[in-house]
Amino acid sequence: MNASTKAYEELLIRLKNTALLASCSAVLEWDEQTYLPPEGAEHRANQLALLAGMVHEQATNPEIGNLLLELESNSSSIDDVFEQANIREARHEYDRATKLPRRLVEELSRVATLSHHAWVQARKNNRFKDFLPWLEQMIDLKREQASATGYQGKNAYDALLDEYEPGATSEMIEQAFIPLRNELVSLVSAIKNSGVTPDTSILTRKYPVEKQREFSVSAAEAIGFRFDAGRLDIAAHPFCSGIGPGDCRLTTRYDEHHFPGAFFGTLHEAGHGIYEQGLCKEHFGTPLGSSTSLGIHESQSRMWENLVGRSHAFWDYFYRPAQKLFPEALGNVDQGAFYRAINDVRPSFIRVEADEVTYNLHIMLRFELEKALISGDLKPADLEAAWNEIFFEYFGITPDTSANGCLQDVHWSAGLIGYFPTYALGNMYAAQFFIAAEKELGDLSQLIARGEFVPLKEWLNQNIHQRGKLFRANRLVEVVAGESLSHEPLIAQLQNKYSELYNL
Repeated sequence: MNASTKAYEELLIRLKNTALLASCSAVLEWDEQTYLPPEGAEHRANQLALLAGMVHEQATNPEIGNLLLELESNSSSIDDVFEQANIREARHEYDRATKLPRRLVEELSRVATLSHHAWVQARKNNRFKDFLPWLEQMIDLKREQASATGYQGKNAYDALLDEYEPGATSEMIEQAFIPLRNELVSLVSAIKNSGVTPDTSILTRKYPVEKQREFSVSAAEAIGFRFDAGRLDIAAHPFCSGIGPGDCRLTTRYDEHHFPGAFFGTLHEAGHGIYEQGLCKEHFGTPLGSSTSLGIHESQSRMWENLVGRSHAFWDYFYRPAQKLFPEALGNVDQGAFYRAINDVRPSFIRVEADEVTYNLHIMLRFELEKALISGDLKPADLEAAWNEIFFEYFGITPDTSANGCLQDVHWSAGLIGYFPTYALGNMYAAQFFIAAEKELGDLSQLIARGEFVPLKEWLNQNIHQRGKLFRANRLVEVVAGESLSHEPLIAQLQNKYSELYNL
């Protein structure tokens, strides 16, 4: 064994041990949002802060830096592209981590836990002012993080965005969003003026929660989520936690009189879960065993939720089972009426329940507000007013409550600033990947209508999941789809689908 081989193996051991410790935090974070008693919040905050500090200490051990230097000095002798990717991404993560003091890492973790519980109550009580002190703390901490991490150019927001979408900048996001927004506004206007109004009351009839769970689980299993390596629970805000090999946790929330919320939310999180379960187990803890970026992660969840789950073909397969489970709600409803209802396009308050066409406008709203909060152009105290003003500009309606407005998402309480743009990136990537899959697999609608989801899942496993961080997101889409990031495939997909639905 030569020196480089020994150094590489030692690097992998250290990376895997750090990831193993971090996975312990992931279990506590999942429990915090599902089963933790309210009075346990402060103790949990202290637990997670301690673990965050320990993880940070391991991740920033100078020996990792020494190993990376040794490997980089002998880079000309490393011709394995997988090893090169691990070294490249390990360097990126190490450099980010070593710029942050342990004190800040622990404080971010502690405040996030307490802030989350404050957000849950403030959202429940529709009182933004109850959450405001925590938001102010979190914004101050994230500004400190951005300053410590550093960034090129003038926008501190880029330092936070890089955590979720490595290599991306706010300028790149804006360049992708501007043409997308213009096309979406035009499509929304055409739909609004079409005169077609689907009967969405179908979706607010009584759908017993236990039956919703049964149906959601069956659909998640059908598309490829393995419940012998995962589970589904209830949380205030749906999420997926990939804790480690063989352990992926999904959550959803139910409303007896709103079918789409839990069902499409579960499909969405199952898409994330399929990605987590599709990562190479033997590479756990290393870049090759990790997801490429959150934009790519979102492409998987949005693909299964929308391109598959809201398709006509999907309901060719699932509508009769749905009628059997919900005879009172759907027994006298034909499939066409149901299909039009679940694809209804109209401005709405809640992002996670928004239709495919208006959804990205929700993301653009948050992107603008996040940038302004970090730059200091917007004070946290003025967030609700700014939210309502821009929301009216984008959607023509004003949120009636804080819970339906700036308190609806968990992200800011958890310090996940820079995360939101990845949702819209994911929609664009999803459309490009779907086209690429269809070129290889044939007409996907025929497979989906027969309930044959395995070919698509395995194609995604092979072309995206198992590649880990071999490529950055912008390069991965070029390798898989044969083109760079573009809004055009998404717009074409939306126009084709909704032109038929709304007689455009």
